[in-house]
Amino acid sequence: MKPIKIGLLGLGTVGGGVVTVLTRNAHEIARRAGREVVISHAAAKEYDAGAIQGLDQVGRITDDGFAAVDDPEVEIIIELIGGYSPAKEMVLRAIDNGKHVITANKAMIAVHGNEIFRAAQEKGVIVAFEAAVAGGIPIIKAIREGLVANRIQWAAGIINGTGNFILTEMRDKGRDFTGVLKGAQELGYAEADPTFDVEGIDAAHKLTIMGSIAFGIPLQFDRTYTEGISKIEQQDVVYADELGYRIKHLGITRRTDAGIELRVHPTLIPARRLIANVDGVMNAVLVQGDAVGPTLYYGAGAGSLPTASSVVADVIDVVRALTTDPGNRVPHLAFQPGALSDLPVLDMEDIHTAYYLRMQAVDQPGVMSSVTTILGDLGISIEAIIQKEPEAGAGHVPVIMLTQRVQERNMNKAIRQIEALDTIAGNVHRIRVETLD
Repeated sequence: MKPIKIGLLGLGTVGGGVVTVLTRNAHEIARRAGREVVISHAAAKEYDAGAIQGLDQVGRITDDGFAAVDDPEVEIIIELIGGYSPAKEMVLRAIDNGKHVITANKAMIAVHGNEIFRAAQEKGVIVAFEAAVAGGIPIIKAIREGLVANRIQWAAGIINGTGNFILTEMRDKGRDFTGVLKGAQELGYAEADPTFDVEGIDAAHKLTIMGSIAFGIPLQFDRTYTEGISKIEQQDVVYADELGYRIKHLGITRRTDAGIELRVHPTLIPARRLIANVDGVMNAVLVQGDAVGPTLYYGAGAGSLPTASSVVADVIDVVRALTTDPGNRVPHLAFQPGALSDLPVLDMEDIHTAYYLRMQAVDQPGVMSSVTTILGDLGISIEAIIQKEPEAGAGHVPVIMLTQRVQERNMNKAIRQIEALDTIAGNVHRIRVETLD
């Protein structure tokens, strides 16, 4: 049987890893897939030939991605150039040419996935994207296939290693956000422009995909609430620890009677939870199904070989499915295309969660009474309060509160009213709290 020929777009960190894995494990892959798999055409503008093991086994290398996409010998295109354009154009051209596509491009899938999957459905080809979420962790396959018998209730994940590294360093070494970010950039964990990582955009791309697969809704990146970690202060990390919590940057998607939650933001989690103890650059996703209960998936969320592991797993799945009738293949978004739900994605003000509040209050009697009256009038119950002793000469003291679950709309009203008090200085700092029960 003839080998399956691959066209590889991109020879960067992940592309180089794919070359290494496909060539180093070629015999094992052929045994699993039932066919030999070879890279017959790779395309890259720039690459470090000396750093890629197995590059000598690639058929040919050009600098034109469209040439690989149009190569008649290529049956599967692996897109690893990232970004929206020209990745989207290359993928759509590959689909139009009748080629199957594998990608690690979460931004492209989150924003343009609906269009791409429609085109693939019409052409009867597969678009696989396991590596787009959580790197080497097979979370797409777990939700889409391993938990297919379940009605997924919610999923919550640490799905950006850079943000998790920063929060871990802030807790373990007592450093502030700016200092840790600079260190992360020096170590190569954070980009020169870290916006996508620290402001939650990268995690929101991934959560959009997870939510769609978990609940059978169209991809809706523009409806995903996104908040980063740049406003987390060292004192918040310390107070959270005193209260028995850890701060993690979570992506959370949940099915409710009113619709689907899609939200990325810093979150206090009880320290006893396994996911609260996932540190450094590692990722973890917790999924709750009605039949299986809670399941936790942990591993490397990025990196050359871990991400290549997911890409090559998709290659094997596609090769296995080449002789399968398109109507009998695993659907791109887990549910049959005609069975996607029109459940609404909730506005952030409609979600219910608990809250950590930190404020600077004038050190005088009656201040806390005014704050608690505002909370009580809006139906917000207090779970715990920490009031620090004032430093010598300081006119304000930090007050930290944990509330019980409440609708965000009411909490927003309360915060506005508290900040308007003459006895409260500056803004009220809010971090959402989830017990993940």
